[in-house]
Amino acid sequence: MMKGIIGKKIGMTSIFATDGKQIACTIIEVKPNVVTQVKTKEVDGYSALQLATLDKKEKHTTKSELNHYSKANTSPKKFVKEFRNFDLNKSIGDNITLDLFSEGEKIEIVATTKGKGFQGVVKRHGFSGVGEATHGQHDRSRAPGSLGGSSYPSRVFKGLRMAGRMGGDRVKMKGLKIVKIFPEKDLIIISGSIPGHNESIVLIQKQ
Repeated sequence: MMKGIIGKKIGMTSIFATDGKQIACTIIEVKPNVVTQVKTKEVDGYSALQLATLDKKEKHTTKSELNHYSKANTSPKKFVKEFRNFDLNKSIGDNITLDLFSEGEKIEIVATTKGKGFQGVVKRHGFSGVGEATHGQHDRSRAPGSLGGSSYPSRVFKGLRMAGRMGGDRVKMKGLKIVKIFPEKDLIIISGSIPGHNESIVLIQKQ
């Protein structure tokens, strides 16, 4: 069964283990998540809990959203996510907090990587370039090279690594470990780095 919660990436820090080793860590703020909908196999075809977090102003909320949140007896929220097969028995309006996790537990993080815009093949795919030419630097040092022969195959193969938009991908990182939990501050510290910029939304899931 999949348990999870919505959090916000705050930034990075480092801590020292008992053996003196320095460990890079990511700080995530996890405010209480409100259960705004309970989906069941009988009604919806699958079981899931819809969680919402971080308040937003009513003037930025549609009437249908206001009605939806009023059923959960909560204020409008900025972020709403579903977690399927949640094995905790929760009702609409209940809160889910960091009590869901424990220190030393292995987790997964789902996040969106930083957007890099349009990038060339050297940055996007790690091409080495051709370096300096015999008679000095030229303007083709970061070019991708030949894309396809003129006689054969006379076309560019699908999937060829080329320049293009980079980043902004939805990724999942597995095998991360919870180093420390500060429930009174709504903070959780996770070993290693996770994708995304500071203040970005991440999903923390149990493995």
